[in-house]
Amino acid sequence: MTEQDRRWVTWFVDYFALGAFLIGYFVTGRDLQQATWALVAGSAVALVVGFAVERRLAPFPAVAGGAALLFGGLTLVFHDVRFLKIKPTIMNLVFAALMFGGLALRKHPLKLLLGEAFEMPEGAWRKLTVRYGVFFVALAIANEFVWRTQREETWVLFRFPGLMVLTLLFSLSQAPLLMKYVKGGEPPPPPVE
Repeated sequence: MTEQDRRWVTWFVDYFALGAFLIGYFVTGRDLQQATWALVAGSAVALVVGFAVERRLAPFPAVAGGAALLFGGLTLVFHDVRFLKIKPTIMNLVFAALMFGGLALRKHPLKLLLGEAFEMPEGAWRKLTVRYGVFFVALAIANEFVWRTQREETWVLFRFPGLMVLTLLFSLSQAPLLMKYVKGGEPPPPPVE
């Protein structure tokens, strides 16, 4: 498999379930309960494809897919879309806790993910980890604000592609720090929820 093919598989695994959710929402006449079926099915398909191609489950897609299956399943079982709406909040708070917890233990979680691409001093890893931790808290707060105060359709669009766009923009804003330490090639894609 070529590097280009691997990128397509990575994009598929990362975004297929969210795309299925968005399409399912609008195709079913804005029925969030029905769109949840598309999310759960899309998550399962993405995880299976990722495992079949890579012969392993990459950490972020496995966590995101597992969470989609869990919260989507809760939504379907209890017929309560609040489970689905709090998933981004909980996941972003978990990611923030991993960042800040790692710092408290004098570890750098991002170094585990990006360490092969960047050779940075401890201070730079710490700065990047704090920035991402704060960013994940901000995303959690934004999700809570949007789903509690806006129309459901607005939240769906905020969920995808909104959160992806915000994550991409934030990651691009970190490029000046990262480019000082890049080993070669292009940096890996940003982590997604």
